[in-house]
Amino acid sequence: MIKRMRHLAIGDIHGDLRAFDRLIEFVGPTRDDLVVTLGDYVDRGLDSAGVLDRLCELQTRLRLVAIRGNHDQLMLASRGEPDELEVWKNLGGDATLASYPDDSLENVPSRHWALLEALSDYHETDTHLFVHAHVDPDEDLDQQDRYTLHWRPLSLAQPHRSGKVVVCGHTPQESGRPANLGHTVCVDTHGWLTCVDVLADWVWQVGEDGAKREYALPAPQER
Repeated sequence: MIKRMRHLAIGDIHGDLRAFDRLIEFVGPTRDDLVVTLGDYVDRGLDSAGVLDRLCELQTRLRLVAIRGNHDQLMLASRGEPDELEVWKNLGGDATLASYPDDSLENVPSRHWALLEALSDYHETDTHLFVHAHVDPDEDLDQQDRYTLHWRPLSLAQPHRSGKVVVCGHTPQESGRPANLGHTVCVDTHGWLTCVDVLADWVWQVGEDGAKREYALPAPQER
């Protein structure tokens, strides 16, 4: 029996190592799968350092593509820049600092900086475009500006000219379920950490209380 490759997109983790570990165990990705994490690994949650460590470990045993989110970029920009550091701390970076000894960037290990520096701004397959926030619908991926890729809200989403489905995070869905616009699927889900197999339209979720659920991706809806 030939095992089908899954294309697994995981939404914004935001320092929640417990939920991330539970989701990975629930989904059970293997080297046969493509795993795309959609950014925002740090800030808000209790263990951003632990999340970055887990990503480093997963890179050694999975086919992992880690996308850069706006919060990850804010952390990078804060290194050695006091003004940027204050901006980042006010946007959730204080929680990330608290996950390191002495609440200090000086104690961020080199492997974490290397991971953050190596993050991709996008990933493209034959059928999908993976980004953190969204895309300019009229520009190829290699022509996108970082503000669009890191900050553009789902409310401005339009079909990309390639005809490929955009898979993103960034804009929290208060329903707790992924938003499926047909041309765009957003997997940043309030109260739940979400993984979607974008080839099979199947969803796995782990809640803040540890609850688990899986179901078919809802049919496209206009907004």
